[in-house]
Amino acid sequence: MTARTLQLAWREPARHWEEALPIGDGRLGAMVFGGADGRYQVNDATVWSGTPDGPAEGLRQVLAAGAGPERLREVREALAAGDLDRAEALLLTFEGRYSQEFLPFVDLVVGVPGAVPVDGEPARVLDLDRAVVEEALQVGAARVTRTSWVAGGVLLVSIASDEPLQEVRLALSTPLRSLGVAAGDGVIALDVAVPVDGAPLHEPSVVPALRYAEPGDGYDGFAAAALAVRSDGTTETDDSGLTIRRARRLLIALSSSTRAESWWAGADDEGRTVSPETIRDRATARALDAVAGGAEPAAGDAPRHPAAARFAIGGRRDGRWDVEADVLRGGDDALRATIAAEYGRYLLHSSSRAGNPAANLQGIWNGELRPAWSSNYTININTQMNYWAAGPLGLTADAEPQLALVERMAATGRDVARELYGARGWVAHHNSDLWGWSLPVGMGRGAPSWAIWMMGGVWLCHSLWDHYEFSGDTALLRDRLLPLLRGATEFCLDWMQVGDDGEAVFAPSTSPENTYRDAAGTPRALGLTATADRELVRGLFRRTLVALEVLGIDDPLRREVEAALAVIPEPGVGSDGRLLEWSREVPEHEPAHRHLSPLVGLYPLDLITPDGTPALAEASRRFLDARGDGAMGWSWAWKIALRARLGDGETAHELLQQALTPYDGDARRHGPVDGSEWGGLLPNLFSTHPPFQIDGNLGFSAAIAELLLQSHTGVLHLLPALPAAWPEGRVDGLGARGGLTVDLAWSAGRLEGAVLRNPHPEPRDVRVRLGADSFDVCLPANGEHVVTDPPQQPAPTPTPTMVSGQSQ
Repeated sequence: MTARTLQLAWREPARHWEEALPIGDGRLGAMVFGGADGRYQVNDATVWSGTPDGPAEGLRQVLAAGAGPERLREVREALAAGDLDRAEALLLTFEGRYSQEFLPFVDLVVGVPGAVPVDGEPARVLDLDRAVVEEALQVGAARVTRTSWVAGGVLLVSIASDEPLQEVRLALSTPLRSLGVAAGDGVIALDVAVPVDGAPLHEPSVVPALRYAEPGDGYDGFAAAALAVRSDGTTETDDSGLTIRRARRLLIALSSSTRAESWWAGADDEGRTVSPETIRDRATARALDAVAGGAEPAAGDAPRHPAAARFAIGGRRDGRWDVEADVLRGGDDALRATIAAEYGRYLLHSSSRAGNPAANLQGIWNGELRPAWSSNYTININTQMNYWAAGPLGLTADAEPQLALVERMAATGRDVARELYGARGWVAHHNSDLWGWSLPVGMGRGAPSWAIWMMGGVWLCHSLWDHYEFSGDTALLRDRLLPLLRGATEFCLDWMQVGDDGEAVFAPSTSPENTYRDAAGTPRALGLTATADRELVRGLFRRTLVALEVLGIDDPLRREVEAALAVIPEPGVGSDGRLLEWSREVPEHEPAHRHLSPLVGLYPLDLITPDGTPALAEASRRFLDARGDGAMGWSWAWKIALRARLGDGETAHELLQQALTPYDGDARRHGPVDGSEWGGLLPNLFSTHPPFQIDGNLGFSAAIAELLLQSHTGVLHLLPALPAAWPEGRVDGLGARGGLTVDLAWSAGRLEGAVLRNPHPEPRDVRVRLGADSFDVCLPANGEHVVTDPPQQPAPTPTPTMVSGQSQ
């Protein structure tokens, strides 16, 4: 019988982390290795190094080093005088230490001695719709099925065997500091110390790299994991684990509890004072409740997230696909695109759920004590890209953790804005972490090209705005988003200056991680206003005005914003027709730089469009042409999305195929970031540079959706950039701004039909574009409308007697 879900199959158990399969529910994540050893590498989303006081202490240290509004004035004077060396030296004093690390938590072994894969069947199958990993094993004459999934913050493993198993061995350990194991009555609990400081790999001088709490520190980072089992066999308990004998049915539960979870939930006092015994008891109760409840994975065809989009590019989706043959080495581009889109959807939903921390550089999966870039929140592109797909893929609820993260950054960033820059509102820079770090990082030696950038919070506000637009939730806008928009806007108003030519100047300003060459040929990051800064602020000001209008608020801030908008120019165009990266034309240091920050106004913002600003759109196209092809997953994803906005489906398709090629190098080696070596897909389909970063996978989903549906101009544009290589297909449940959903089906490169759905209790007038045609549709309240090619006549305005919800 053909599977009616989308399943990915691997022929062998995993030997390395890069071959293991990810499962998770936003709180707990696990990498499933499979095989007789049955290893699970487990992460808890709240297990980070650091303490709640880290951001405040960092600010105190920076201020003590002499940074502050007066020194900012000196920096600006040096910049105005053209003394870039002095400006850079002064700015180094604004750098704090570093954001903290997302760390591995525990390792679980569910060993089945003597087990081997069943001949002729895959060793492991990941069902992307049911969010489970299934294994078919053979132990002697017995067939054994092991099923793994995560639900309610608990890792669950179910084992079913034809015959009683002689032994199943469960063991629990941690790569962090173990504080001991308590065992009894079929339950074991492991106490863990989480470091209170963790230095990134690029700061090798910090010793020890991981520092644990000492008496009197005030915060100890305590955490606990608990393991419980229910079976029809006998259970033996010892200090190293559990052994189950003569069982045919087992349900195993691994849960966690941490001091940081209380803090994240808003109970700061409890997070500091709750006893280790209470934390351990919480973990134990969760594990016992899970096995007592008889939890089972989603049965049959029931999806775990039914509202999310479903892709069938090329007409194929459901079924079991061999990853090596059909994806990594296969020749069906459309099927690869389908799996890339669906895998990103699966990873976002598995790593980000409301009430939990946001997806970080590796989502919720990290096996390294010293992860690349701390597996933190890198907010000059990566954290934003993690959530680009949330609205288009119908996962707006899964974007709440990003909003919660920004609220924490804003809380610490208010002090940074006031004390460091003498500004209102709040500010965040390049890096953040669970604790809401908002200072610059770099330890006084970080290059300004990456360490000095004051627009991290501004860009995150644009991501949050997209979540509002795709949900249409005005209560969310009023209660949570507007305060963030307002604070970021206040900071930008105070940060912005007006030059002698009457135009806005942002100083200091950098184009993230890039440099130009000055007259002497020296690479420089400072001295000019970056196009990205202007575009991000211009977009923020516009959206703040829209928010005030939507909510009907007469705010004095409106007049300040309108006056500031009038002096922010559009991006410049160089003598070669390319969009300028800085406020004037300068020689490039890295012409093929991986960041595409000057094009932020094209995507993900909506300040540049082929119809509204054709000259700037053409300049953006030329900029992309000059930047060249891919280099690493996230850069590929951004380039594909930008090409989609330009209507260039063919180049987007070429870039996607590059990005989806297997990476055959050493996945553990950190490749150069200058684009000289390209990345690709790891055996488990994670996108790598190397190292692995999840923003590539999540960005691919957003970019593919952008090729099929766009709504950023206030128009529903159907199939705006369909590649010729995808002549047929179907996608159900795409999200569109205004809270709408769209189903699309096409063949021979033309639309067969689109169903536009309006979930709102009032009718909605919608402008639809199909090819060169544009027309108006009135969507009934809680109803839908069908569009075909050639377009139907516009539907009549509904009357109170129209109750069917279907316009014919």
